[in-house]
Amino acid sequence: MDREQFTSSWKMLVVRGAIGIVFGILAIAWPLETAIALVLLWGFWVLAEGISLLVQAFQSSTQGSRLARAVLGVIALIVAFFAIFSPSVTAETLTWFLGIWLIIRGLFEIFTAFSSYRLTPRWLLLVGAALSILLGVFFVANPGRGAVGIAVWLGIIALCWGVIFVVMGFMQRREHAWPAPADPADPATA
Repeated sequence: MDREQFTSSWKMLVVRGAIGIVFGILAIAWPLETAIALVLLWGFWVLAEGISLLVQAFQSSTQGSRLARAVLGVIALIVAFFAIFSPSVTAETLTWFLGIWLIIRGLFEIFTAFSSYRLTPRWLLLVGAALSILLGVFFVANPGRGAVGIAVWLGIIALCWGVIFVVMGFMQRREHAWPAPADPADPATA
């Protein structure tokens, strides 16, 4: 690896880490705004997806069901409309669906713990199931606070990974800053 590649490599790690730290701090400081911003971003992505599906539905070269693409495209546009123009309601709704999914997942984990032989110990599956169900009940019962909680956890994770990337970048810089020991078999260093 030449010196220029290395220089950009450690710098990119530090930049990624710094962005993660800033995002994490902002998400923790303003979790409601973060949740709404994430829903807005998701809404614009769904809008692009819906438009793409509708365009594909009306192209003559499209393979597969044109009707299915058109229906999915219209559904995506409706969802995008709600996400963009009513992000707080959308965040609560998504959190509510996440809660239902976690409860169902927890129930399946309980069933799996008692119905099949797994390499994972049964008690570990039961603990995971209990956590999934408890978190799911919390999200269903408090979708607004659940959305804010997700934003805070996302901020904490981003902050932690940001610190890890910054440390890795500076460790990589320090590791390559020292001259490599001379190789006795290399005639250029002898």
